[in-house]
Amino acid sequence: MSALVKVSSAGLTRPRKPRRPDDWMLRQLPVQMLSHDFFVRFVSIFQELGSTLLEDADGVEHAVDLTIAPESSIAWLGSWIGVDKLDNSMPEALRRRIVATAARTLATRGTVAGLTSYLELLSGSTAEVVEGGGIWRAGEVPDDTAWVRMRVQRTGSLDEAAFVDMVRDEIPAHVTAELWVADRQVWNSEQDEEW
Repeated sequence: MSALVKVSSAGLTRPRKPRRPDDWMLRQLPVQMLSHDFFVRFVSIFQELGSTLLEDADGVEHAVDLTIAPESSIAWLGSWIGVDKLDNSMPEALRRRIVATAARTLATRGTVAGLTSYLELLSGSTAEVVEGGGIWRAGEVPDDTAWVRMRVQRTGSLDEAAFVDMVRDEIPAHVTAELWVADRQVWNSEQDEEW
């Protein structure tokens, strides 16, 4: 593996900058000063402090890169795009995929395509989404078009309550929703006190 590539905990690779020499600041001193122990020790104090600051600054460009950002930043990055229900008990890889998928599908959020993609991500299986929206001729519009029925075979690595919480955030507020896991209804927005 190249010295400029590092494998992260998620198994992804990223470029890595060459390591800064431990004596980077001392190397900048005039040769005469290096022969005096006082100057070497004095500058070493600032070199140690400076190294800590520079290491933080070196990584700032990666702070918002979801593939390599620290695990503690995943929920923070998700909050930028409205993914507020990430639970730290979820596997790290799943949380990263949820935020990445939400970012890619932001333009389709609240649509059948966006909801289907999101359900498939969470469940790890195929999803079926049927909704009441459509295009009708004047005077032929049904009385109720603001409904959606979602069906998945399983809840993936999430427990049922966490799965419902994640899905609830993806449904437009004016829409009546039903969520089915296999042949069992696990959520109905009309019966939901929080909704």
